[in-house]
Amino acid sequence: MDPAEERRHSKRQQDHINKLGFVSDSEYGIPKRCPCGGRIIDEVRRKDDYDTLPGKRFFTCKNYEADGFHYRQPWVIGVQEEIERLTKRVEEAEEVMLGSSNLCKLIMYTDRQTGGSG
Repeated sequence: MDPAEERRHSKRQQDHINKLGFVSDSEYGIPKRCPCGGRIIDEVRRKDDYDTLPGKRFFTCKNYEADGFHYRQPWVIGVQEEIERLTKRVEEAEEVMLGSSNLCKLIMYTDRQTGGSG
């Protein structure tokens, strides 16, 4: 394979990997990119100063067409999923902090029992 063809193949492969990443990123929470690679915009169906009805706002691919290949999700769902994801991360961090505190106490207790210093 000549170097130019190898670069083209590598570029196609990298584009495919990026699209897979975009798909996985867009499945939960606030999407970052559409599977097509397009930028996500925060779209309001009508231009209102105060949008009080949920469901009128969407996370939509900038290149959106109703062909099933582009991302469009109601804003409320994306925000709820993002809150759930962040809440889970906080709970995991609390578990780690509690575990490290318990480990520190166990080390100090063991150190006192064995007569070690500090």
